[in-house]
Amino acid sequence: MSLNTATGARAAEKIELIIDTDPGADDVVALLFALASPDELNIRALTTVAGNVRLDKTSRNARLAREWAGREDVPVYAGAPKPLMRTPIYAEDIHGKEGLSGITVHEPRPGLADGSAVTYLIDTLMTAEPHSITVAMLGPQTNLALALIQQPKIVQGIKQVVVMGGAHFNGGNITPVAEFNLFADPHAAEVVLKSGVRLTYLPLDVTHKILTSESRLRQIAALDNTASKLVCAILNEYIKGDMEHYGIAGGPVHDATVIAYLLKPGLFSGRTVNVVVDSREGPTFGQTIVDWYDTLKAPKNAFWVESGDAQGFFDLLTERLARLK
Repeated sequence: MSLNTATGARAAEKIELIIDTDPGADDVVALLFALASPDELNIRALTTVAGNVRLDKTSRNARLAREWAGREDVPVYAGAPKPLMRTPIYAEDIHGKEGLSGITVHEPRPGLADGSAVTYLIDTLMTAEPHSITVAMLGPQTNLALALIQQPKIVQGIKQVVVMGGAHFNGGNITPVAEFNLFADPHAAEVVLKSGVRLTYLPLDVTHKILTSESRLRQIAALDNTASKLVCAILNEYIKGDMEHYGIAGGPVHDATVIAYLLKPGLFSGRTVNVVVDSREGPTFGQTIVDWYDTLKAPKNAFWVESGDAQGFFDLLTERLARLK
């Protein structure tokens, strides 16, 4: 077994992982990233939710990512088709009508696993070893919220929940203050925040610092395998909207930062803070309110990632994509 040269400690055990996702361009990049990392991540299942596009399309796109990674051993469970309370919204203007601009999609032959994602989460987390399973949340948090509402005791099986979502310093991307995943279902995010699980948030504050560049896309393209061609085709189309909207030279790959954080947390920094979500109707609907300076002295319920090593992220992503066909 390999040694960690910094500490001399033995390499960490595999992370037992469920990925909850709404693919989505950056979700598919994140899934390929994760599925190419079996030495560190034991992916129990992919659970899908409506978000970037409708549930039928997010479920198909998750199965496509599984197929492209050659990991059809990983089951895909379809989950919530709509948010807990609010009217559903989608991000087809960013991700395209099929959720994957820049490439042609098809219906994968292997189907969905039997049963719902919510039932799967409840059954798995209730019977897991205490605090043993990490849940990576790449979309609206509806599935986990429904599971927590139906069976609050599932927190016993959760090691941590790592969320791509929210915004504080950066401002929002769907409203001036709200990030899409939280805006899409703030009530679900509230349930998860209040559940007492160990939470990490990778918000726009960090994802907008980890941007593509011509050289970073070239290093992925140079792999010249199927996975790299897919990722480049997806990203070259996907990043256009953010580059134009924000006037930046590259684009973020939001959801893939969650996988990088799980694989190499040393690439990132942040602090433990109090986070609340505004679910009141009005201009601040879906806003994450972060007490960065501990002004309110409120209980700290999440680790908020604020910065990261952009080149380190793209080097790690490229290394993992090189493992795929």
